[in-house]
Amino acid sequence: MSGNKFQFAIDRGGTFTDIYARCPGGKVRVMKLLSEDPLRYADAPREGIRRIMEQELKESFPIRDPLDTSKIDFIRMGTTVATNALLERKGERMALVITEGFSDLLFIGNQSRPKIFDLKIELPEVLYEEVVEVSERVIPHQDRCEMNIKSSIMQGDTNEKLLVWKQLDETKLAKDLRQIYNKGIRSLAVVLLHSYTYPEHENRIGVIAKKMGFTQISLSSQVMPMVKVVPRGYTACVDAYLTPCIKTYLENFKAGFDKNLSKINLLFMQSDGGLTPINKFNGSRAILSGPAGGVVGYGVTTYNKIDKIPVIGFDMGGTSTDVSRYDGNYEHVFETTTAGVTIQAPQLDINTVAAGGGSMLFYRSGLFVVGPESAGANPGPTCYKKGGPLTVTDANLCLGRLLPEFFPKIFGEREDEPLDYHKTRLAFKDLTKLVNRFMASQNNKHADYSIEDVAMGYIKVANEAMCRPIRALTQAKGHDASKHILACFGGAGGQHACSIARMLGMSNVFIHRYSGILSAYGMALADVVHEAQEPCACAYTKANLNHIDTRIDFLVKKCRNELSKQGFSKDNIRFETYLNMRYERTDCSLMCAPTSIHSVDKNALNVSMFGDFLTTFNKRYKTEFGFDIPDRPIMVDDVRVRGIGFLEHVDTGPSESSSQSSIDKPRSVTVTNCYFEGGTRRTPVYQLDSLISHHVITGPALIINNNSTILIEPECVARITDDGNIDITVNIGQRKQVSDELDAIQLSIFSHRFMSIAEQMGRVLQRTAISTNIKERLDFSCALFGPDGGLVSNAPHIPVHLGAMQEAVKYQLKVLGSQMKHGDSILSNHPCAGGSHLPDLTVITPVFAPNHKEPIFFLANRGHHADIGGSTPGSMPPNSNHIQQEGAVFKSFMLVQDGVFREREVTEQLMEPRKYPGCSGTRNLHDNLADLRAQVASNRKGIGLVLDLIASYGLNVVQAYMKHIQDNAEVAVRQLLKQVAQGNAAESGTSNCVLYGEDRMDDGSKIKLAVKIGYEHGTAEFDFTGTSPMVANNLNAPRAICYSAIIYCLRSLVGHDIPLNQGCLTPIVITIPKWSLLDPEENAAVVGGNVTTSQRIVDVIMQAFQACAASQGCMNNVTFGDETVGYYETVAGGAGAGPSWHGQSGVHSHMTNTRITDPEILELRYPCILNCFHLKLGTGGRGKFRGGDGILREIIFRKDMLLSVLTERRIFAPYGLQGGEPAKVGSNLLVKANGGPIVNLGGKNSIKVSAGDLFRLQTPGGGGYGPPPESSVEVKRKARAKRRRISVEDDSILSHVNRGSVYDFISQAEAH
Repeated sequence: MSGNKFQFAIDRGGTFTDIYARCPGGKVRVMKLLSEDPLRYADAPREGIRRIMEQELKESFPIRDPLDTSKIDFIRMGTTVATNALLERKGERMALVITEGFSDLLFIGNQSRPKIFDLKIELPEVLYEEVVEVSERVIPHQDRCEMNIKSSIMQGDTNEKLLVWKQLDETKLAKDLRQIYNKGIRSLAVVLLHSYTYPEHENRIGVIAKKMGFTQISLSSQVMPMVKVVPRGYTACVDAYLTPCIKTYLENFKAGFDKNLSKINLLFMQSDGGLTPINKFNGSRAILSGPAGGVVGYGVTTYNKIDKIPVIGFDMGGTSTDVSRYDGNYEHVFETTTAGVTIQAPQLDINTVAAGGGSMLFYRSGLFVVGPESAGANPGPTCYKKGGPLTVTDANLCLGRLLPEFFPKIFGEREDEPLDYHKTRLAFKDLTKLVNRFMASQNNKHADYSIEDVAMGYIKVANEAMCRPIRALTQAKGHDASKHILACFGGAGGQHACSIARMLGMSNVFIHRYSGILSAYGMALADVVHEAQEPCACAYTKANLNHIDTRIDFLVKKCRNELSKQGFSKDNIRFETYLNMRYERTDCSLMCAPTSIHSVDKNALNVSMFGDFLTTFNKRYKTEFGFDIPDRPIMVDDVRVRGIGFLEHVDTGPSESSSQSSIDKPRSVTVTNCYFEGGTRRTPVYQLDSLISHHVITGPALIINNNSTILIEPECVARITDDGNIDITVNIGQRKQVSDELDAIQLSIFSHRFMSIAEQMGRVLQRTAISTNIKERLDFSCALFGPDGGLVSNAPHIPVHLGAMQEAVKYQLKVLGSQMKHGDSILSNHPCAGGSHLPDLTVITPVFAPNHKEPIFFLANRGHHADIGGSTPGSMPPNSNHIQQEGAVFKSFMLVQDGVFREREVTEQLMEPRKYPGCSGTRNLHDNLADLRAQVASNRKGIGLVLDLIASYGLNVVQAYMKHIQDNAEVAVRQLLKQVAQGNAAESGTSNCVLYGEDRMDDGSKIKLAVKIGYEHGTAEFDFTGTSPMVANNLNAPRAICYSAIIYCLRSLVGHDIPLNQGCLTPIVITIPKWSLLDPEENAAVVGGNVTTSQRIVDVIMQAFQACAASQGCMNNVTFGDETVGYYETVAGGAGAGPSWHGQSGVHSHMTNTRITDPEILELRYPCILNCFHLKLGTGGRGKFRGGDGILREIIFRKDMLLSVLTERRIFAPYGLQGGEPAKVGSNLLVKANGGPIVNLGGKNSIKVSAGDLFRLQTPGGGGYGPPPESSVEVKRKARAKRRRISVEDDSILSHVNRGSVYDFISQAEAH
């Protein structure tokens, strides 16, 4: 260490810049500045350095002069410059260069919408401004290919065989790039199919573009050479979009110092938790630059290598909270979504949720709601005196947990006033009146809440909301949250840490003395990291180990060379080696480090010279997913090496104030009144700077730090450690007794707890299932039901499952009744038993309590099985006319009896369809059985969670709140119906409110609806009288689907989160003619009803309510295969426009949201070529607000197979509303090979296809809303705008960053 020089570690955040400085002589300085304060300084990090040097050296450093660097040893920095530019869409102007036919590939993405109940589908704007389509094409070589492709076989970097189907047209490319260059664009993202393994075409484009003068060229094959073109393409776009911004910022930063910091060791924090030199810092690896420092900070300072207790990081700020985990190793993810963009790059698994000090407080239909909207810094909370809303910060202030006298006077319009306690209290007074008025309307005997009761209620609800991602983060990987230490940092976390720990069963909270600037401190503790990665694509076998070892060794040398160039000696470099491994035919890969080679037999099978990767993979897979697949090959997708150059770290030893210890009692600076559960208590206040080692503080107490307030709750004890940190012991204690009477605060908490049960069941099901449908596509739903079979909570996974499972449970109650015993689980899928279609298998498990003969609850989950037999592979026959052709049938099958899984009996039933002509039993028995076991395990997890809840609160209370939460959903729906009736009366002048809707299926079958709304009580009858009779095809929809469609529509029309349960249908009467299209007889075919008729039901309901124009009204089901291979997909289309929004293009709508297979995976695994995949402009209906466009997708078959299509809206177009025009219908065409004819397949067909045949699918658009504009210029402008996701008309969805593995899981689940 250069002891006579300054060492700076800086976190430049979005609002504040935190600075940790170690000064000459060892003195530590900490500073916090506004990141943006242009009237005072140009750059916050430089200003912080200038001020500290000026104050410590007693010298003048003029603010406008380059800063003298002779006294600076190093600067280490993290910055949110990249994240902010991505959030605000303020990056560099850029163009996307992509394979011809795929101009809209990154627009469409995985085709799912982020929020399933939002009719106005909002997607973040794409990053590129222009698109250049490149005439070139590389495809995988396939031995099974029967096409005559004239091309020599090439070998890719992964040893995969490839064909150059079309050579790069450099002349056309140069012409197109010149046009882009002339528009002033200098940044390019180049994304070609299969370039991860064959980068030659991308490299050539890079050379041409560089000669032309482009300054930033991000080749996807270099930025992140991993298979899957969509996330790789996003990553290249992020790099091209953000790297120039970072370079500009860094140049400006360096310009503030003499010699441009050329003599200073300047390092930047990457998203993976490692530092890198300035010239290696780029956009795609900078997204988590700031938060990564916090993970390093708590990992180094909290984790004890002796006791090895894992740590949960809890970083609560103003707008959001970051949650992460450390167990001695950093947990990385390699594909995550930030601000709507999927990024492939190593990143610490930091899960960000929209809950912070600035989260806004709402009272909706009897529920306390916290966030996700945030007040931000401006206007900020009510107490900031700028007209802002009530927030979590206000609740803490109202309860006495924040003291204005210890805050700087920086509030009000002139930013010179203290926090305003009185404004906050007045606002809570008004809110309390609203709450009490509503509660009195529900129960006139309800005792009024005090202002403190209401504020405390919001704190409890906020804490419960923050506990959910922590539970998910730990349980997702098989860990117990209670067996962790909670490391709390960030400005707002200290007020909630004790309560969060208690709710999670944690007994220990650790708060570092630098908790307010821990991200900056973490920069000072980090090491330099250089990563190298390349694709591999080979099986992990003894025969391939030499090749794998060679590639690892090559990357090790590459990392060593890079770190050596930075001055690291051999002794200061170590390497971490990884293989990205997965089971063949699955997409769930794990990045695995080897077991030490010293602990295994070096001569054993499958042991690399770098260690035993196989043991690590098997152990991790079993831990995270609960099973292994013994007979399936294990693939290596990528080889990765992480080179670490060890730096000199700052001293983490005792602070100045803690270098002494004391047996005396600490002295408080004042005593205040704080409100806790049970009332107000006198609470001493301490200054952290005055506390020294061995001081013990018993709660309640407040500890004030320079940057935060820490609440020590009653029955908690804080000890000051030798290093000056705060170690809090939390007494879990007994939970306060809760009455079964309705309490609005407990109602909100139980709403979270019930939903958490369904979510955790889902995590177990996803972890333990084996099939792609459940494990990766997340095509399942989990739910909790009351003793009467009524839905209590349903994690919002699949819209078509929402009301259907309730009917399935009630059917079993009616049929089996008292025959159900403890240890039983029932399997069902029949439409007459509440099923949707046969591939959706429902497992129902009753929950019994001691001394109760009847079930106290039911748990159920429904999962889509890829095949359960029938006439076609995939069990989705387009021409079925009897249910037996669609697969195995279960009504009330006892899957588990007395705790025994009945494998033989269920196998027999799954093979039953082979008895019918032209049908087969299940074609995938192994996966069926494995997934059914996973479904049983999911329900068992739910049983444990329900019984834990009962143990905490008592059965009477839990069942009472089950009923209360159903009543709450009922209230929300009644309020909606009253509003609709009131609006209708104002328009029509009559008190009678009857809404009408009508539409037809392509076969002419009619769905007719009259909604008769009663204003006085908020009731409605959904009367489908006049609907056509059941049909001889498979468009029949079981009653349960109608229930699901109605719940989906009601929730969408409410417009905000409400509990999804039986209460939604309590005010509703549903009338469906018997043996009609919507209530067919028992043996009717129904597979099309689930995937097409369900969509038309929604269109009819939305038409009746005049909510939005029709969406594409179809799922576009496509299946192809033969006896050796089978593939199934659904394809997106256009969404309908609404009263104030344009319909979104190329997205799934309403009752489905399934993701589509990445083009590279499709071509690698299946005998086909994806010829094009883009928007079909002009297919959306014209209107004041235009409908979304459909998609054009072409698939060329490489061998003879059977193609099946099950589609709608090929005859009757999606309607427009209020003068808006209908959309274009879809079409299914087969273009025969070698110049043969074009055949119209119609909406539903199965046909044999030959090698070279091309299937052209055009999906329908969405209808327009309102009369279209007359100006053709306006129409053209809007048509162009459709190529960009310019549907975000305000910044509300970008007010916080949701990210991390938990967020990705929930997004995927909710997106289905």
